[in-house]
This record gives sequence, structure tokens and C-alpha cells, in this order.
Amino acid sequence: MKSFFKYVLATVTGIVISFILLFVVGLIIIGGLVSSMSADKESVVVANSLLHIDLKHEITERTIPDPFEELDIPGFVTTKSFGLNDILKGISGAKEDDRIKGIYLDLSSVSASFATLQEIRDALLDFKESGKFIVAYSEGYTQRAYYLASTADKIYINPEGTIDFRGLASQTVFLKGTLDKLGIEAQVVKVGTFKSAVEPFILDKMSDANREQVSSFLGSIYDHFIVQISASRHIAADSLRAVADGYLVRTADDALTYGLADGKKYKDEILTELKDSLAIEADQDLNAVTLLKYKPAAKSASASFSNRVAVVYAVGDIVSGEGGDNMIGSERLSRELRKVRRDDKVKAVVFRINSPGGSALASDVIWREVDLLRKEKPVIVSMGDVAASGGYYIAAAADSIFAEPNTITGSIGVFGVIPNMQELYNDKLGITFDKVKTGRYADFLANVDRPLTADERNILQMEVNRIYDTFLQRVADGRGLSKAQVDSIGQGRVWSGQQALDNGLVDRLGSIDEAVTAAAQKAGLEDYRLVTYPAIKNPLESLLGGSADRISAWFSKQELGQHYRYYEQLKSTLQLRGIQARLPFTLEVY
Repeated sequence: MKSFFKYVLATVTGIVISFILLFVVGLIIIGGLVSSMSADKESVVVANSLLHIDLKHEITERTIPDPFEELDIPGFVTTKSFGLNDILKGISGAKEDDRIKGIYLDLSSVSASFATLQEIRDALLDFKESGKFIVAYSEGYTQRAYYLASTADKIYINPEGTIDFRGLASQTVFLKGTLDKLGIEAQVVKVGTFKSAVEPFILDKMSDANREQVSSFLGSIYDHFIVQISASRHIAADSLRAVADGYLVRTADDALTYGLADGKKYKDEILTELKDSLAIEADQDLNAVTLLKYKPAAKSASASFSNRVAVVYAVGDIVSGEGGDNMIGSERLSRELRKVRRDDKVKAVVFRINSPGGSALASDVIWREVDLLRKEKPVIVSMGDVAASGGYYIAAAADSIFAEPNTITGSIGVFGVIPNMQELYNDKLGITFDKVKTGRYADFLANVDRPLTADERNILQMEVNRIYDTFLQRVADGRGLSKAQVDSIGQGRVWSGQQALDNGLVDRLGSIDEAVTAAAQKAGLEDYRLVTYPAIKNPLESLLGGSADRISAWFSKQELGQHYRYYEQLKSTLQLRGIQARLPFTLEVY
């Protein structure tokens, strides 16, 4: 009996100590949240100031508070994310802010794709229309950073630095070798000559058709890249191509020789020049506010409360159900679209899409809600970095589609992947299975411990063909084309935004702000408020909702760094179920 009470006491003591520890950790986290929220207040902007833009943070579609960004955990370096919406708002606000006299672009690496960079670049060019100056400086410019820096009145580089200017490349990660080593066979059914989403699972290099389409859209993006820099730097496009092809810029002196930079300076010399531009004494400090902390002066609240333009964001892979922070859940997004449709105050809608696609069924569920919405209110789609496959499917019902020249879109095609893990289970793990069935197809798609039969593969192929036919019809109806015309530019082929404009998949090249203006005009609005959906959770709600998944992902990213994307791709491969309308591959342009 004495021993029994001893163990009971020890258990109770352990529970109490654990509770106290959890309570203390909770207080630390909440304290970190409170301090981070209080520290996040905007900086005070005084007269004769600079807007300091440093885009080393991850750039997302809109700023979403992350409670883990501000937590100081030993051994881990956290990275912030910054919404494109706030970046554009900040630059636009600085244009009209008399306290801001210019912009200092402090650039090295920039974490964004080219369509996002295009919107920021256009905002910088618009800022210059005010007559204010932009100065860019870096110890070394990546190509993406230089794309933004080329808008500056003056581009400076560290005397020992360089500008990376060598042309664009796109790399695809192929997983067949990994799957072979694991004993996993990717059983594939698809429609579309160019629908190469399945290639990383079944090949170790690009097919000829895939190489053709990648060369085509990458060439289109590169043409735009060169033309834009040519116009800003007043250098002939052919000359820029020759510089890139020969990799002629390797030092700071080379950058000056070929006109990519205006001078070599150290940081102290840059600060001195900025002080001269603002007529500040050498012994005084610059007045500067970072874009991350800058809050533009609030505009007049005279805009009509009863007339609203809603911006509905759809970001990430398309899945059935509620989805998550970086996924488009068909249930959640459909609910938001219905809410907008039923709100009499909302007169027009901008549907902002940044998605490589995903579940074909979930895409059709969302398409239905967009179609219903369009019948009652103007709907303008604004495409971000990518709106392809399922991402294009959900755009097809809109009145009009806007894209950037370097948006990745199209990929009208369908595929299905069923993993066969028989070798992994049987030969590598020594696991075997046996079963009893009441019918020939009773275990069809229910298990992955055996290969598909010929009949099962035929059934899947017919289903893929049927869904592709529906996809073609959705696009044909939305774009006013015949199914044959859509098929000719479909077949899973990926296009740049410029190419999509040429072949009729989009209506206009333009930013999200231009899409908002077009939506308002279509609704006959001159005075309106802008509202966004879905609502953004505050940091505490974000922490309490799905925190286990977020903590796990956070730690994985810290440990794996830039290799995290390979882990994500392999994980996604093993989780694929059902028929997919997804971008052909994990696309990386650098």
C-alpha cells in the first residue's frame, strides 16, 4: 500500500510540474506576442525623410500576422513575411506623402517571383512620377534585385561587389530516382501532350514537349525582363542580351563599363550622398523609415460605405474542405464567395488568384460559385505569380482576366497519380497484405499495396478524359471560344501572361490595382470602399488555430532551410489522391 501511494504521489507531482511548465511557456509565448504587437506600431515619420525599402523578407500576397516570427528561440533565426498589398500601399502612400522625399532601395536578394516583382516595379515607376528620387545600393545584386533596382535614378554598387546578369534559367526537381530507391512506382494517367506534372515522378529529365514549353514561356519572361531594363537604363536590348550571354559583368567595374551601374561606392559614401540629396548636414542622422514599419497617412473616410469592391484572395494549392493558411479549401473559399454574392453593399469583385491548381473536383466546386457570382456582380480576375491548371479553372468564369506579362498560367490539362508501394512494403519493409473482396473492384483506389490492373487503368483514363472535357467546356464558355480552340492551346501547355494575352486566355496585362479600377468602372462606381476576403486572423487566433501544424512546419523550415521545398514536394507526391488539375511541376525561375 505504501508503494502504491508513493507511485500515486509521484504521478500527481509530475502532472503538477508539467502543468506549471506549460503555464510558464504559455506566458512566455503570450508575452512575446504582446511585445511583438506593441513593437509593430508604425515608426514616427518626420519631415524630409527617406523610405527605406529592403525586400529580404518573404513576400506573400497579403500580410498575415505570424506569432512565431517575433519569438526569440535560441538557435533559430526567424524570417518575416511581408504582404504585396502592404508593399504597394506603402510605395503609393509615400508618393503622396510630403514628408517622404525619396526612396532608398537597399537590395541584395529578393524573395519573390517575377510577376510579384512586376507589380512592385510598376509601383516604383509610378512613385517617380511625383518627381521624387530613387537611389539603389547593394554589395551584390541578384537578377531579381536588379530588376527592381533598374527603376532607380542612380544605381550604386560596392567597389568589390557585382551584378548577377546572365539570363534566366528554370530548373525542375525530378523524384523518380528517390521513388525507385524507396520502392514506389508512380502509376500515371493523364490528358495533354504538355501536361508534364507527372514527369518528376516517372522520368529523370524533361521530355521533349516539356522542354519546348519551358523554353517558350521562359523566353517570353526573359524578353520582358530585357525590354523593361532596356527602357529604364536606356541600353539597347540587343546589347543587354550580349552582356548576359557572354557573362560580361563579373566585377563592379564591368557593371559601370556596360552601363548597368552608375557608380562604385561604400555604404558611408551612399549615406553621404543621401544626406546631400536631402540637404542634411554631414554630422546629422538621416531620417528614414523602413517600408515594413511605414504606415501611410489614412485616406479620407468619405468613401461610400454602401458601395464596396471586394478583393477575394485565393492563394495556394486547391484542395477539398477547409484548406489552411497556404491552401485554397473549396468549402472555405466557396463560403466567402457566397458571402460576397449575398452582400448588397458589395457591387463588384476582384478575384485575386495565385495558385498552381490542385484537386479537379475542388476546382469545379469553386468555379460554380464564381459563375453564380458573375451572374449578379462584375467579377474581374487578377492573376499573381501563377494561376495555372486548377488556378485557371477557377478563373475561367470571370467577366475579365488580368495577368502580368510574367505570370505563369494556362496548363489546361488533367492527370492522376496512384502510388504503387508494393516493393516498398514487401521487399524493403517485409510487410505483406491479404484481403477478402465482395466484388472485382472493391479495393480499387482503396489501397496502394499493389499495381493497377489494365481494367482499372482504363477506368481512370476514361475519368481523366471526362474531366478534361469538362475543363475545356468551362474555359470555352467563359472565354467565348470553341472547345477545339481551347484544346489547341490546352493539352496541359503552360504560357506566360504575355503569351496568354496573345492566345486569348487573358484579356489584359495589368496589376491588381488596375483590376480593382476596372471592376469599379464595370459596376459604375466612382466612390467606393475596398474590402478583402477571407478575413485575416489576429496573431492570437492564428496561434491557437492549427498551432501544432504551424509549429511543425516552422521547425522543419528552420532545420532544412532552402531544402525544405524538396521535402514538401516529396511529401505532396506521396499524398496525391484523386484527379488533379495542377501545374506541371514545381517551377523555379532564377
